[in-house]
Amino acid sequence: MARKLRPGQTAELYVVDVTTGERRLVYSSDSLLFEAPNWVGDRLIVNGDGSLFHINVTGGELTKIELLGVPELNNDHVVSPDGSTVYVSAEDGHLYAVPIAGGPGRRISNDHGVHHYLHGVSPDGSQLAYIGLETKDGRRITNVYTVPADGGPDVQVTDDEFADDGAEYGPDGEWIYFNSERAATVPGHAQLFRIRGEQTEQLTFDERVNWFPHPAGSMVAYVSFPPGTLGHPADVDDVRIRLLEPDGQIRELARVFGGQGTMNVPSWSPDGTSLAYVAYPMSAVVGKEGTGHDHRE
Repeated sequence: MARKLRPGQTAELYVVDVTTGERRLVYSSDSLLFEAPNWVGDRLIVNGDGSLFHINVTGGELTKIELLGVPELNNDHVVSPDGSTVYVSAEDGHLYAVPIAGGPGRRISNDHGVHHYLHGVSPDGSQLAYIGLETKDGRRITNVYTVPADGGPDVQVTDDEFADDGAEYGPDGEWIYFNSERAATVPGHAQLFRIRGEQTEQLTFDERVNWFPHPAGSMVAYVSFPPGTLGHPADVDDVRIRLLEPDGQIRELARVFGGQGTMNVPSWSPDGTSLAYVAYPMSAVVGKEGTGHDHRE
């Protein structure tokens, strides 16, 4: 079931320059809850109401991408490196490939007992990285998997009972970045990691709950929730868009009311200078939340 806006809430699509921190409002809606921007060429792609839409990065109106033969979508979707195909996760638990201009969908994923949540595509476009969710003895277990973009056998990258999510390829195509509770001492304390073969490295070590790493060049953008957050819920106060620098320093780009849908998927501009994200301010704080400022004064 697609998420809906609450009374008095708006969805606001922003672009932020990662060097200057300057933010620009691209589009807002008080009727459609849209989520998870991808950036392709001069357009941004978002999902909403179970469908996909695109909009020029300079603004305008959302235009629906017609997907034929594809079930209702969730908010996990990525674009092929050549910009010709959008890969989507559907509510039936499977992955589909659809022409970026719209048209018939082609199912990619296999039936192997997991629900597929797509997060990444390799730099050469040959592989998709996703999270496979399965239920064992009443427990929800998530692991990192890959599958060929043209279809084929799955490869299970992690095999454990830690809460893993947000699997995304790094620029070299070797490392897969993800968030996990594998280092947590309390439930929900997710941090950022990356994995290559048998080698796993932890990337963040703070008190906040860090999700959805998006690597580009030598930087990693991500969504940071307040301490004690469980999962990646919607409508959370003090969600931060952060940037992990090559030297390990963390730089803050924005603070928003949001979380789920804010920046779930790759949202870097093609030249690596900007990010797109979504804020979900309520009417009482419009003009503060949406501009990325902390509204708790």
